[in-house]
Amino acid sequence: MFNPNTSIFAGMPTAAVQQALANAQAALIQLQSGQKGVSFSYAQGDGTKSVTYQQADIAALTALIRQLQQQLGIIPRARRSFRFVYR
Repeated sequence: MFNPNTSIFAGMPTAAVQQALANAQAALIQLQSGQKGVSFSYAQGDGTKSVTYQQADIAALTALIRQLQQQLGIIPRARRSFRFVYR
């Protein structure tokens, strides 16, 4: 169960957590819309250069966004299930 007092974001200033959330959401939008490239090539005077970036895992990025939202209290923590006891 998520606990904001013991999460990996505990102790971070709220503004820093909000900025991290905004960055993660922007990265997810770029990945899902195809705006974020993975491999690029370009010609320079001394030949062709290429740069390759590691593509982020969308599931991991989505999980990070949910953790940041929970830390900020935007989405409620999971509720414990309860059961009825008949006597």
